[in-house]
Amino acid sequence: MPSRTDENWRHGAVLLDSDNTRFALWAPDAYYVSVETEDGQSLAMLPQSDGWFVLEARCPAGTRYRYKIDENLEVPDPASRAQADEVHGYSVVVDPDAYQWQQPGWNGRPWNEAVIYELHVGTLGGYAEVEQLLPRLAETGITAIELMPIAQFPGNRNWGYDGVLPYAPQSSYGTPDQLKHLIDTAHGLGLAVILDVVYNHFGPDGNYLNAYAKEFFRSDKKTPWGDAIDFRRREVRDFFINNALMWLEDYRFDGLRLDAVHAIEDPTFLHEFSERIRARVEKPRHVWLMLENEFNEAHRLEKGFDAQWDDDGHNTLHVLLTGETDAYYTDFAEQPTHKLARLLSEGFVYQGEETRHGHARGEPSAHLPPSAFVLFLQNHDQIGNRAMGERLVQICPAPALRAATALLLLSPMIPLMFMGDEWGANEPFLFFTDFHDELADAVREGRRGEFADFAAFADEEQRERIPDPNALSTFDASRPAFDAVYLETDKGVDHQSWMTLYRDLLQIRHRDIVPRIPGAMSLGADVIGDKAVTARWSMGDGSTLRIDLNLSEHAVQLPAWQADRIVFESYPKSAELSQQGSLNPYTAIVSLTATRASEEQDEQ
Repeated sequence: MPSRTDENWRHGAVLLDSDNTRFALWAPDAYYVSVETEDGQSLAMLPQSDGWFVLEARCPAGTRYRYKIDENLEVPDPASRAQADEVHGYSVVVDPDAYQWQQPGWNGRPWNEAVIYELHVGTLGGYAEVEQLLPRLAETGITAIELMPIAQFPGNRNWGYDGVLPYAPQSSYGTPDQLKHLIDTAHGLGLAVILDVVYNHFGPDGNYLNAYAKEFFRSDKKTPWGDAIDFRRREVRDFFINNALMWLEDYRFDGLRLDAVHAIEDPTFLHEFSERIRARVEKPRHVWLMLENEFNEAHRLEKGFDAQWDDDGHNTLHVLLTGETDAYYTDFAEQPTHKLARLLSEGFVYQGEETRHGHARGEPSAHLPPSAFVLFLQNHDQIGNRAMGERLVQICPAPALRAATALLLLSPMIPLMFMGDEWGANEPFLFFTDFHDELADAVREGRRGEFADFAAFADEEQRERIPDPNALSTFDASRPAFDAVYLETDKGVDHQSWMTLYRDLLQIRHRDIVPRIPGAMSLGADVIGDKAVTARWSMGDGSTLRIDLNLSEHAVQLPAWQADRIVFESYPKSAELSQQGSLNPYTAIVSLTATRASEEQDEQ
């Protein structure tokens, strides 16, 4: 690993040895900057070229400090490695090498083995509490957990997308070493750990960069969160790329999911980002890089990035499962079964076509392998963006959801589930924040205004029922009751049967699907009826994977077919009926037909 005195680690407070720290702040609009420690020291920083202020001082790990700008404004370090408490307070000098790793030989897992479980650290109680859940997840068949953003945000509760100090793990969740212990424990159980990072905007409270580094932003480009970040500047690019390297090297995260990269105005940044990460990671270590990208830019998945969250897949399946076509589901309302066939065959539904919202979206994606797409039935957005945060188990027929779950977990796409999916959690996942005063009012009203396009919340009185994001009760309602799985039934949901389904499907995935994913390519998908498709893939060992799926309440006809092995069927004898030409309602059938080479491999 390069020395921490290099240019690669310029932003923030970097411990040089046990007693000394180098502080570096890019503040091109400041005339004078000092380091103010909690014990009363005021240490003038030396101005350097290009707007930098630097100081090497006797400050050991644990020193609490802030920067004073032009002798009138005290601010936290924008590259703070930890906060003493909240975003406006003191930053803390951290020794990144103090933690003694118990799994030093861990090199991650190959991408084809990924079964991702997205979770929110705060609703589960913090880093230490998440750690207690890990054995259960590993036993279920999960191979990776994905933490929603943990960069320090204002207050004690937030989805994480309002972070303002990207280098500092949220202090209300625990200490940096507790986070490392969580990751270390996960590795000991064979679990990779992914972090969701937000590089497209800063939150509305606690970001002081405009006071001393206006060039961090560009006023000529706007995002939904305000002025765009100016990725044309080297200092800005390095700020975020070095942040990614910190998470991967200091904390040993196994991958990053980049939030909403369509809001990053400079298209060259992502290319440099992936190049520098890949150049830094030494084999045989596996590091996964994923995108959320509304633009469906398939070319980004050809080099540097492993996969994209497939929102098209979710939206299509949601329309088929629920019949909802409001707001952004409008783009998937027309011929959703054909859209399902296209996404199973080619990855993206929109590959340059114009949406109903009047703009073209996407690039051709049929040449990409299925593992370039992360498929999900639910995630934080798609539950939390519902006014009442309902989950699919509450709003669609259970048999249809079970069939869709078989598709999710047994297709060669990479499956992602949201915390609680595996046992049919009833608890909502609502949008919550911990803002105050005028900002709290604006967020509350803004949240309610978002649903004006939904028929159920068309008038103001209906929107008043939407939970206040800043109320503690909204956060508390969003905490999954994991012990409910031990109840026979809970609010009409048989949690044990859901748990059994997930465990059975994941056992099949690891045995029959995962080893065959490298080299897999689509053989196409056909519409066989309303809400019913047949999809086929040529797997890496030469075998053919077939999934017949019927999400409707009516049986559909299909041509007679044969397979060497049925690996899953929703109901006993449903495969036998299917091979005779009838696919039952709410049914998924997954089969493998082997070549001679794959048969010999199975025998070995």
